[in-house]
Amino acid sequence: MLRPSSSQILKNGESVYSLVIAVAKRAREILDTAYENKEVIDVKPVKTAVDQFANGEYRLIEDPSLRKSLKK
Repeated sequence: MLRPSSSQILKNGESVYSLVIAVAKRAREILDTAYENKEVIDVKPVKTAVDQFANGEYRLIEDPSLRKSLKK
């Protein structure tokens, strides 16, 4: 898959900042799992995480109270 844009991943007006944090956390999970299983990673974990969000394997769920506090 070519590099998906953030607008292709974000649906209901979610924050780009939230997407960045979610991708970083998922990439860390991928890296930690590979380390625990003594696996060699051929693809960078951030690319894998972005692809997983773009394919719908993982979803971004924001706390609705965060949107209200940002609009003030």
